[in-house]
Amino acid sequence: MSEALVAVETAGADTSVPAVSGARQFWRRLRGQRAALVAAAVVALLVLVALAAPLLTALEGQDPTTYHPSLIDSARGGVPIGSFGGISADHWLGVEPQTGRDMFARLVHGAQVSLGVALAATLVQVIVGIVMGVAAGLGNRWVDLVLSRITDIFVSMPLMIMALALLAVVPNSFPRPVLVALVLALVSGWSTTAKMVRAQTLTLKNLDYVAAARLSGWNTWRIAVRELLPGLAAPVITYAALLVPTNISAEAALSFLGVGVKPPTPSWGQMLTSADVWYQAAPQYLLLPAGALFVTVFAMTVLGDGVRVALDPRAASRLRIGTGRKREARAERQAGTEGRAGTERRAGTDARKEGRA
Repeated sequence: MSEALVAVETAGADTSVPAVSGARQFWRRLRGQRAALVAAAVVALLVLVALAAPLLTALEGQDPTTYHPSLIDSARGGVPIGSFGGISADHWLGVEPQTGRDMFARLVHGAQVSLGVALAATLVQVIVGIVMGVAAGLGNRWVDLVLSRITDIFVSMPLMIMALALLAVVPNSFPRPVLVALVLALVSGWSTTAKMVRAQTLTLKNLDYVAAARLSGWNTWRIAVRELLPGLAAPVITYAALLVPTNISAEAALSFLGVGVKPPTPSWGQMLTSADVWYQAAPQYLLLPAGALFVTVFAMTVLGDGVRVALDPRAASRLRIGTGRKREARAERQAGTEGRAGTERRAGTDARKEGRA
């Protein structure tokens, strides 16, 4: 409850039992979802691998840009020498066809680029979306109209076409991962976040505690920061958790089309660019980055769905299938059986009392 509403209410409330904090409730609900916990562990492991990429490659003794022509069979068109793509004690996941670059080093450094671009784009999308949405929701009719029309224009923009056009005209001297993150953030994502935040702001600003804050003399900025942002936290966090896998897929698609991260900087999407011609001769070159992308996007999606359900317990999980439904049905049947048994026991007891009387 807000400070302003507390100030105008009577001071006779019983505060002897402290309320459970929202964060504690959130973690308790999240711990009750096994799929979300497993997805969170996978995401944490991927982030740890991305952060420790230099240390891991130093431990292996390789780097992502050094060529090893001696490990390539030029007579067969550049296929790695040895089984499973040249896996050895020096090259844990083998080497890249034609170049002989270490696959493990490129994969972990690619995680650093792909996750970094996705997280940076998501952060910018959330910040811009909150600012535009709150300004439109709290502004007057003309401010709301102008900002809403700008948001609608960006919502209607096709991401891939606009990203291809922008990335093609920017000089190559500009840091490519930073450019990809900015394009993903400013072309898409923030507009849908802004529309969601605006709708929530229009709902929240009519509630009693916001009206109390307005009557107490608070300005618009203070109301937005102290009263509206806490109420916007749950939907914004939920949407941000689902934006991350979308941005990972978009970055991979742009790199696959050749306009994203440029060589020799490794990226999972860029690794897939030339892997399609090697899926028979060196299948690990295609399977490793594709598998990493699939696991990352799937884990992020499951975690985002778990966060959504934990923040809004009234919402049912979209991913609750199979054993989860069976377990719920079994619990309901057990509860019904126990209820009927209790009713029968009470009826029997009443009948025996009447017989003795």
